[in-house]
Amino acid sequence: MTDKEGVREASRAFYSALNSVFNKNAEPMRDVWLHSPEVTAMRPNGGREIGWEQLWEAWQYVARVFSGGQVELTEQYIVTSGDLAYEIGLEIGRFSPGGEEVEVAHRATNVYRRSNGAWKIVHHHTDKSDGAIAVFSRLEP
Repeated sequence: MTDKEGVREASRAFYSALNSVFNKNAEPMRDVWLHSPEVTAMRPNGGREIGWEQLWEAWQYVARVFSGGQVELTEQYIVTSGDLAYEIGLEIGRFSPGGEEVEVAHRATNVYRRSNGAWKIVHHHTDKSDGAIAVFSRLEP
């Protein structure tokens, strides 16, 4: 398997895990992320997490408050260099935090690192979504 194929497979696993989170199951996220204090995310609701512990708490929160959804990465473009890789693309779909449906159509960047022979995500960044920000502002204390 080439590096790009390995990253493509890791990307499919990440988006499968993301869709599981939207449908109340955060567990698949454990397998796709590198468990490191250096991992990061910048989410469509404007949130930012640094380190696996913060990320894991955020994914568990999303799984608790979401009531469905499906997002896919389109227009995927992958670059690899040694044990690092990134992909860019468009996330298209919808999800339902707190029972309110939010349309998703934003740019995304994911960074992967090869660790013990497997590609793991180390950073996820999306554009801010006005819809996600509005719904999360009503949900979060």
